[in-house]
Amino acid sequence: MKSYRDLAAPCGLDCFNCKVYIENISQGTISRLSKIFDIDEGSVRCAGCREQRGRRLNFSECATFNCAEERGIKFCYECDQFPCPLLQPIADGLQWYPHNLKLYNLCRIKKVGVDTWIREEAMVNRFRYLHGKLAGGMGEIQTGSG
Repeated sequence: MKSYRDLAAPCGLDCFNCKVYIENISQGTISRLSKIFDIDEGSVRCAGCREQRGRRLNFSECATFNCAEERGIKFCYECDQFPCPLLQPIADGLQWYPHNLKLYNLCRIKKVGVDTWIREEAMVNRFRYLHGKLAGGMGEIQTGSG
């Protein structure tokens, strides 16, 4: 397995916790995504954003990855335009996809450093996206369903 540092995307996604990362993916997920996206099963596994240069599941290039590369930055928080519209949270697939965690992750990386953030994230099962309940002024309260 690559180092966790190599598996942290410029946008703040933690590839090492992703369901389609090559070390995490199940045969069931491979088969299901192959059918959904009409792609070869061998193309479903992802080696991580940096390794695949922002491309995953044979989709088009990632504008965020390309922007970070053009600006010569390792993480988006290093940019003088941070946060920008490329990191805008979206509602589509909210309950399944980790993309709305990007801004939070980048702020944590900026505050505590990438190595501490990696240790924190490596201990968290990110496959539990949005299973808590919001308590006003207190953030998310876990419901134990993760």
